[in-house]
Amino acid sequence: MRVPLSWLREYVDVAPDATPEDVLASLVSVGFEEEDVHSFGLTGPIVVGRVVEFVEEPQSNGKTIRWCQVDVGSEQGGVRGIVCGARNFFEGDKVVVTLPGAVLPGPFPIAARKTYGHVSDGMIASAKELGLGDEHSGILRLAELGLDPEAGTDAIALLGLDDVAVEINVTPDRGYALSLRGVAREYAHATGAAFRDPGDRAFDDLGQPAGGFEVAVVDDAPIRGNVGATEFVARIVRGVDPGRPTPPWMVARLTLAGIRSLGILIDITNYVMLELGQPTHGYDLDLLQGGITVRRAREGERLTTLDGKDRALSTEDLLITDESGPIGLAGVMGGGTTEMSDATRNVLIEGAHFDPVTIARSARRHRLPSEASKRFERGVDPLMPFVAARRVADLMVELAGGTLDTEIGGALFGEVFVGEITLPHGFVGGLIGVDYTDAEIVGALETIGCEVDEADGGWTVVPPTWRSDLTDKWTLAEEVARITGYDRIPSQLPVPPSGSGFTPAQQGRRRVANALAAAGLVETLSFGFTTEAQNDLHGSPSGERLPQVLLANPLDGQSPFLRRTLVPGLLQVAHRNLSRGLTDLALFEIGTVYLPEPGVTYGTDDVPAPAVRPDAATLARLDAAIPPQPRFVAVLLTGNRVAKQPGQAAEPFDLADGLDAVRTIAAAAGVPLDVAQTRRAALHPGRAGVLTVGDVEVGYAGELLPAVAEEADLPGRVVVAELDLDLLLSLAGERVVAASLSGYPAATQDVSLVVPVAVPAAAVRAAVVDGAGELLESLRLVDDYRGTGVPDDAKSLTFALRFRAPDRTLTAAEATEAKLAGVAVAAERFGATLRE
Repeated sequence: MRVPLSWLREYVDVAPDATPEDVLASLVSVGFEEEDVHSFGLTGPIVVGRVVEFVEEPQSNGKTIRWCQVDVGSEQGGVRGIVCGARNFFEGDKVVVTLPGAVLPGPFPIAARKTYGHVSDGMIASAKELGLGDEHSGILRLAELGLDPEAGTDAIALLGLDDVAVEINVTPDRGYALSLRGVAREYAHATGAAFRDPGDRAFDDLGQPAGGFEVAVVDDAPIRGNVGATEFVARIVRGVDPGRPTPPWMVARLTLAGIRSLGILIDITNYVMLELGQPTHGYDLDLLQGGITVRRAREGERLTTLDGKDRALSTEDLLITDESGPIGLAGVMGGGTTEMSDATRNVLIEGAHFDPVTIARSARRHRLPSEASKRFERGVDPLMPFVAARRVADLMVELAGGTLDTEIGGALFGEVFVGEITLPHGFVGGLIGVDYTDAEIVGALETIGCEVDEADGGWTVVPPTWRSDLTDKWTLAEEVARITGYDRIPSQLPVPPSGSGFTPAQQGRRRVANALAAAGLVETLSFGFTTEAQNDLHGSPSGERLPQVLLANPLDGQSPFLRRTLVPGLLQVAHRNLSRGLTDLALFEIGTVYLPEPGVTYGTDDVPAPAVRPDAATLARLDAAIPPQPRFVAVLLTGNRVAKQPGQAAEPFDLADGLDAVRTIAAAAGVPLDVAQTRRAALHPGRAGVLTVGDVEVGYAGELLPAVAEEADLPGRVVVAELDLDLLLSLAGERVVAASLSGYPAATQDVSLVVPVAVPAAAVRAAVVDGAGELLESLRLVDDYRGTGVPDDAKSLTFALRFRAPDRTLTAAEATEAKLAGVAVAAERFGATLRE
């Protein structure tokens, strides 16, 4: 929110010598965030000049310039010669002259310079050059603004260009501060300065409803039981002149507040919105057909909004309609058919109070954030529509020459009910940690506009209508802390209860992350959104269609599904890094995936109230409404594991490196991991492995198909691995028991087994382990041979075995017997034979 200081001073006593930084410091003390200071960025001398005469001089380049004699006042040297390219002024016109030494926004310093055969002793300025708008086709004629000052008058002060605005960040729960009314009140809270409420106006002074203009609200589909509009007032101003200029002071304030001047009628509605925080809208009364009805959109209806876009409407959208159909998207943007224009003579002014949820959903649905929707969705004061509509009407009468109908053309007014909040004695101090007195608590709440009454054991508090964020005793306690000063809250860390710490699952995840980082991989975080195709390709072995979670309102329309796998996110991270010149990547991510089960409907509309903790049955029902969300860990490797250097060729990442990363994960989790060949839709045939712990599948590893890698814009070989980390840690149990060490020597033997090509080496290894018994300490696959001496449909697998007994030295015969027992099991299961 940008706050021009001259405007702020109208409603609160700001010290004359207060700097913008002083104002910001005061607002920061009551909970706002400092953003910036804005000014027009110009310095004088900039004065009013009177065009005495000019001579038009055609140039060889086809352009005609005017050599002007301009009277800038005796204090500035009288008449000066100035070259000007604009041709929209006449002799005797009063204009704005920037003299040598002046600086315009940019910065653009002004100096006397020779041009077109003359020395131009200054410049005649346009509105754009002064920072007052986008118009730059001609110079600014003060007569068009209704001004006739003396030559030599300071134009900076005349046009309000000496003003400055402070910008603060307003949090979503404090929408009342998106107005001069709200900011001035908060400045008064911070400094104790006198506050004058621009919204304080007696309803008897606003006019009485007469039913002359028909207004109706028909809401057959309220959201969460809230009717779309609870108040609607229509005021009529006749005989306006839309061609009248907007006063310079109003243009300057709107410009500093970040809003472009669009003509007197629209400028007035924007000005009142900034002043009171209540959006209003003006309709060309002569273009309306019949009365106004506020209703939800019907199936298939469309509306062309003021930005010229044709929009398909949802049945949840709240509309302003007449007999012709939709004429506005309520609380967001008006329609083009009833837009105020240069031909408008009679205006109907709308002031209304709309349901915040309805407006927020419509603005996001149509991707149409506006200054009005930003305020409505945060909650506006329900007592302001009548005040704001009358304020707009009064300004149109004063500045646009209209006549106000003495009676309210049409009005809908619902009773404004603000619920009481019970605030127990001692609650505020116990929550904040400060020993507040009762007088301090009551005084702070009354300062922000609450009505406070004594009650048994505490107070009953009625918040003001403009503070929709005050809903319970906790928010009241926060207000007491804010108003009395955050500096009173002691800086003391809470003492953690004894026995607390990481859960076994948290410890396991941390071990895995630390182990991967220690192995040289870099942890990344990616968004949990992806496409249906990516989920199918990387989230299932064969690429078949699986159930997925579709977001109702995705941040990115091209990625509307929640991820079933972490791999697509890693691919995007790798592509982003490659585009920035990082070609050798070893990445990992630990994150949540979403795995809805087939045939199960998730979600619930029965949400319990937040004030009381739900019971166990309610929590179980809510958990059942959420799809399973296990944590996975995924790895991506691409580029070189060892960079090229003198005497050393580059060594690219391959599947072996991916399996090393997988084994690092398994070791950190404390589980034995087996690898067997498999096939997956996204992985290279023969370079894909399934990862198991015992008989439980926990993940996979492999190289991406070249086509898949190319589609992700990743050149070369890409190795990926993904494991269900929650499942992996659950298989490890709560404690890892280290094996005892034997002091006796080991006996080592090798064995080569011939098996069919289709038999996985991991299955043969498991058979040998089962048969060899307890004496077998380790077994490694050291060779996979296919060639001379082995049948074409077979392969020879060589294993290195190590035997050891805990209580004696093994003999060679005992080791051989154990080895042959393992061979026998492999022969039984797969027809394995010893290779001679």
